[in-house]
Amino acid sequence: MLESNLQIKLAIHETFQSTVQGEGYWSGTLVDFIRLAGCPVHCPWCDTGYSDGGKDLPNVLRSIAELLAELKSPRIVISGGEPFIHKNLPFLVESLLEVGKQVSIETSGSHWQEVAPETWITLSPKEHVNPKYPVQEKFWTRANEIKLVISTGEEVNFYREDLLFNANTPIFLQPEWSNVFQTIPIILELLQQHPGYRLSLQTHKFIGIQ
Repeated sequence: MLESNLQIKLAIHETFQSTVQGEGYWSGTLVDFIRLAGCPVHCPWCDTGYSDGGKDLPNVLRSIAELLAELKSPRIVISGGEPFIHKNLPFLVESLLEVGKQVSIETSGSHWQEVAPETWITLSPKEHVNPKYPVQEKFWTRANEIKLVISTGEEVNFYREDLLFNANTPIFLQPEWSNVFQTIPIILELLQQHPGYRLSLQTHKFIGIQ
């Protein structure tokens, strides 16, 4: 690993270690989280605090060396905010892979950068929330899983053509947390229409961990 890469800094919202992935394909597995700061999409129900852009949220520059030093779990989840707005994201991914970590990135797909092919990409499109940030086309074929946050059920119709095109990619429907018990019945109906899709509950919130 190049020493210069270790000195590269990224804006960090927070990190936490030895937790459990609560969503999607890797749900139930031991992971560390690196949450990068900032997101332009402004989802109104953002559970990381970026509904207004996150002006008052933590934003601390930390080096890749510092981030590597605190790792504990075999899989590292890079989330945000929106990770792909950070120009140094590929260097972070490369460094994590070089020390033997598995890497997942959670993204809205609104910004594109090339990252190592071993990287697991969770695409959670938000174009229906903010049309100014459409999914970049490459993400539909690059994503290893697609996660739709369901508020009304119309989200599936909005992305219908893209979801049909990606029929071999695991598709998870996740109830929007602030209205979880109203949206679960909607998802159960959607699963009857699309039996290949899966329900994704935010397990970490049900069991009270970060």
